[in-house]
Amino acid sequence: MKLNSLHVLLTYQCNYECDHCFVWGSPGQSGVFSLAQLDDVFRQAVAVPTIKSFYFEGGETFIYHPILVRAVWHAHDLGFTVGIVTNGFWATGVEDALAWLRPLRDAGLDCIEISYDSLHGDIHLNPDTHPGLIAARQLGLPASLITLEAPTTVRDPAAYEAGEPLTGGDVMYRGRAAVKLTDGLPRRPWESFTSCPYENLIDPGRVHLDPFGNLHLCQGIVMGNVWQRPLTEILENFDPYTHPIVGPLLAGGPARLVQQYDLAHERGYVDACHLCYTARAALRERFPAQLAPDQMYGVA
Repeated sequence: MKLNSLHVLLTYQCNYECDHCFVWGSPGQSGVFSLAQLDDVFRQAVAVPTIKSFYFEGGETFIYHPILVRAVWHAHDLGFTVGIVTNGFWATGVEDALAWLRPLRDAGLDCIEISYDSLHGDIHLNPDTHPGLIAARQLGLPASLITLEAPTTVRDPAAYEAGEPLTGGDVMYRGRAAVKLTDGLPRRPWESFTSCPYENLIDPGRVHLDPFGNLHLCQGIVMGNVWQRPLTEILENFDPYTHPIVGPLLAGGPARLVQQYDLAHERGYVDACHLCYTARAALRERFPAQLAPDQMYGVA
């Protein structure tokens, strides 16, 4: 496996509690990187020559702004390109946004992506006047908005039955979305989900690392723990075909996961993520090391 990017979940904590969140971010979540842990991550990443970039995500990265600034500076100083994903709560005005962003720009931040849509509570959408975007541009910092559509009903039932995603198909029904957003949506037979349409489970290019050391191939599917084994060793020895969760997914998608472990199931699911996440939640007691941590499965 040759990674080119490491996406660090700086914290599971978030000032929002969005229904579509993969990681169940909320004000009550626990788990945040310390500076010493980040130093260890950078040391391990330097030993993997294919890694060229870091992204800092959450939860909400800006909740721990001083740690975020230090992390950006350290990553940049080591020669990595650096990006951030944020919900933009701090952009209450252009001057305020400048105060938040200037230290990050000066630390070497290369780009920032700001979530801005109705799922994040932004009802009156006017991207051209977003204070965070305006401030970033004034600072010469490349910035963009991440905008997702809320799930809606199917406009073309035939296309949906043939495998097309829902209208509003930007949402993937994993994490909190699998619990909060699936009611009332049309479903396809569970046995029709015979592949993973979203993630490259053999050579993903990027993986996520959480504050507990878990290295996620997909959110909630753990390859190994960097506090227990070096990153280089995990990447060199990881065999997706023998992994108890990834192996079945490669062989026949979420449907194979259900079949192989004889899981109870409903007749239909909204998308492949919905079935996969539901199956994984049912398997956590059997595979606690591979399906972790509690935060990824909404367990306080």
